[in-house]
Amino acid sequence: MPVSPQQFDIAIDEARAAVEATLDALLPRPDGPEARVAEAMRYAIMAGGKRFRPFLVCESAGLFGVHKGAALRAAAAIECVHTYSLVHDDLPCMDDDDLRRGLPTVHRKFDEATAVLAGDALLTFAFEILADRDTHELAEVRVDLVRRLALASGAHGMVGGQMIDLASEGKAVDIGAITRLQQLKTGALIAFSCEAGAVLGRAPRERRHALRAYAHDMGLAFQIADDLLDVEGEAAALGKATGKDAEAGKATFVSILGVERARDQARMLSEQAIQHLDLFDEKADLLRQAARFVINRRV
Repeated sequence: MPVSPQQFDIAIDEARAAVEATLDALLPRPDGPEARVAEAMRYAIMAGGKRFRPFLVCESAGLFGVHKGAALRAAAAIECVHTYSLVHDDLPCMDDDDLRRGLPTVHRKFDEATAVLAGDALLTFAFEILADRDTHELAEVRVDLVRRLALASGAHGMVGGQMIDLASEGKAVDIGAITRLQQLKTGALIAFSCEAGAVLGRAPRERRHALRAYAHDMGLAFQIADDLLDVEGEAAALGKATGKDAEAGKATFVSILGVERARDQARMLSEQAIQHLDLFDEKADLLRQAARFVINRRV
């Protein structure tokens, strides 16, 4: 029997609680003259959120019988990178946001310099987590995880996508360009999240490719839904300002396709993503439901 939306909500809540407990145990405690940056790191990462990327890590790991502790460490690492990106995106030199997850952004709560350092520290801490033997006993697996996360988060991944995004403000951008932008900016970390479990489980190439194809389509559906929320969502529910893309003159899937065509495209991508999981059994049912969740979410 397929996983219901209610069962999915329970599963993602359980994953969120487990990841947050792992983060709490791993993150440095505020102490000594550097206490302020440790406090800012904790403020940023423990402020809530869906923990969707960590959930994908845990579910992909579950397909291959990976030890839960190892999966949670990889999940914590991806959340550190994701949170660092949000801290830096919110800075005045980037998106200049005052709210994140319903709370003052890190540079508002502390100051800009501390926000930069906290983001830097979260990014580097992610690699510290992955490189530790507690993540996997085999050095080659740890190195593979580090390499893949570096590619997903760097100039050929998320950072590259953000650069294209900034450079595209106020310019005419076609659907091909916006798709590539979002594959880098949003899709690369989602792809790593789906592949990380397969790397930890030393899965066959065919199954890794299936998860990457799933992540490709689901990541684009996720971003289209995000663009729709920026147009149709309520700031109070989202915990951040809406309408920022249009205000900044940014091209999005919605601005190019229109609301209805964008919504149809998201549905099509969600169904395509689910089809890539055909070679997995019912253990992938939560991942199938995740592809439906991303286009129906309201926050």
